[in-house]
Amino acid sequence: MRDASSGSSGPVMITSLHNPRVIAAVRLRERRSRDETGLTIVDGARELVRAVGAGTTVEEAFVCEALLRSDDARAALAALEQGRVRVWQVTPAVLDKIAFGERAEGVVAIVRIPDTSLGRLHLPPHPLVGVIEAVEKPGNLGAILRSADGAGLDALIAAEPRTDLFNPNVIRASLGTVFTARLAAASTTETLAWLRDRGLRIVAARVDAPQLASETDLGGPLAIALGSEVEGLSPVWSAPDVVPVRLPMLGVADSLNVAAAAAVLFYEARRQRGLPVR
Repeated sequence: MRDASSGSSGPVMITSLHNPRVIAAVRLRERRSRDETGLTIVDGARELVRAVGAGTTVEEAFVCEALLRSDDARAALAALEQGRVRVWQVTPAVLDKIAFGERAEGVVAIVRIPDTSLGRLHLPPHPLVGVIEAVEKPGNLGAILRSADGAGLDALIAAEPRTDLFNPNVIRASLGTVFTARLAAASTTETLAWLRDRGLRIVAARVDAPQLASETDLGGPLAIALGSEVEGLSPVWSAPDVVPVRLPMLGVADSLNVAAAAAVLFYEARRQRGLPVR
């Protein structure tokens, strides 16, 4: 097979690192390119299967059959073929150039970033919603998404996000749950208004809160808000209708990593509310 940049007809394999499609894919490592194109990179097999299963639009994919060793990778390729996605065969060197991470699984896809507008969120009765304000590390955001998924949250809102929600590192750290979550991004002001309009009680994680989360009623329509590790939540979350809560800290540190704190709070709310009926 000849290089796809050669203009030949029929099946082709991309072998050149300077192929225009390769160059365009590599640019998506940068946020500016993701913002301009509305596209992002998915370079994990499980993540890609979940993206496809959630109905995410896959624009194209790059596959190196020599590296398709796992069941997850083969399932990802099958999902792409079933969806009639344009799949380019590439060499290991080309795939390595495109992939965002270091976990070579033989398949990388370019997908359209889903709409994260707050107005698209629809909540069930008595919802449990997570809010994270100004979290900037993609790894933390991805870990919070995994915890939100595991604890069965009905939505997660990123208020004043400092990283794009579909940063490839977020996708990887979330194990693809970023595609399956009810996820939105908005300003803090918009987020608070949205929660209040829907009658949700709001609890806010604060290191100086007088009350433990485990001693607070976390049932009913509820939003749990957490802030960044450096600054915490902004002052607007100290409004009279927001209940501050804290976790017990028994060592020398006064707080947990925001992703760890989110996991504890989400699961405490789930413990109090009981397991949902699936």
